[in-house]
Amino acid sequence: MNPYPLLKPILFRLEPELAHTVTLKLLNFAEKTGLARLTAAKNSDKPVTVMGLKFKNAVGLAAGLDKNGDYIDALAALGFGFIEIGTVTPRPQLGNSKPRLFRLPEHEAIINRMGFNNLGVDHLINQVKKSRYQGILGVNIGKNFDTPINEAVNDYLLGLRKSYAYANYITLNISSPNTKNLRQLQQGDQIKKLLSALKEEQLILEKQHQNYVPLVVKIAPDLDDEQIQHIAKLLGDFSIDGVIATNTTIDRKMVKGHLLANELGGLSGSPVKEKSTYIVKVLASELNGSIPIIAVGGILNAEDATEKIDAGASLVQIYSGLIYKGTQLLEDILKHL
Repeated sequence: MNPYPLLKPILFRLEPELAHTVTLKLLNFAEKTGLARLTAAKNSDKPVTVMGLKFKNAVGLAAGLDKNGDYIDALAALGFGFIEIGTVTPRPQLGNSKPRLFRLPEHEAIINRMGFNNLGVDHLINQVKKSRYQGILGVNIGKNFDTPINEAVNDYLLGLRKSYAYANYITLNISSPNTKNLRQLQQGDQIKKLLSALKEEQLILEKQHQNYVPLVVKIAPDLDDEQIQHIAKLLGDFSIDGVIATNTTIDRKMVKGHLLANELGGLSGSPVKEKSTYIVKVLASELNGSIPIIAVGGILNAEDATEKIDAGASLVQIYSGLIYKGTQLLEDILKHL
């Protein structure tokens, strides 16, 4: 029996960030005591190959749940096809002031303005070294909040160098709305400068390590068609290996009138579904199969995941849906895919 339906009402009485920590500690306990089988998705072996990597199945855990890589083994025990940890920055940082995480249960949504709170890339790498996980691991990298935007490339280069030997793929997070000016990196010369420098470094690291680690870019759902087309062209021009669509949205139309609608931060969960799927469709049309798409945003049931695949995604990731539905969501998706 999956215990989450019993635990959820208790966890939802707790302050969201505390509930997050408690849940991860419970999962850790379950993994260490062998109880994880109660929550693990059954029949999770449905291999797919994307970016030259063999994934256990097409359903991954999105970045943000385990920012520091502290719970890799516990999360792996649930049956995910891949796990993405981070966002991690070169130096540790506290993130934004609390409260910074809000539930909107009526909309099956979450608003967060965490601000890349993490213990730094060195801590994350140490945790990866300790992990027993043998599956596909993504490391999501970002810039420190106090690094000027015109020097951001240096933070991404540092993150890439440090995590290269320990990741199966590396994601550039240039789309979080919770670090000042970060989304500027998706525009104009900024994105060209970033992708050029990171691609060049990737090829140097490939020679050093005798191993090619794919580079993936995570984009926002708040882009217009012209911006999506521009990014798609640049991803091709710089031979980027994959794209994650999408991050959280700053749009509040979908939750208008809610008591928390005006809280600053990124909105995730059910309200972002249509925007994210639309981005996947436009990207798929522009890329024409040349670069794989990992879809994330508003996946609350198996049909939502299927919709993303039908729109052109090769893989999907879940996060907010996991908060509202528990690991049953993972099992349901795997049954349908």
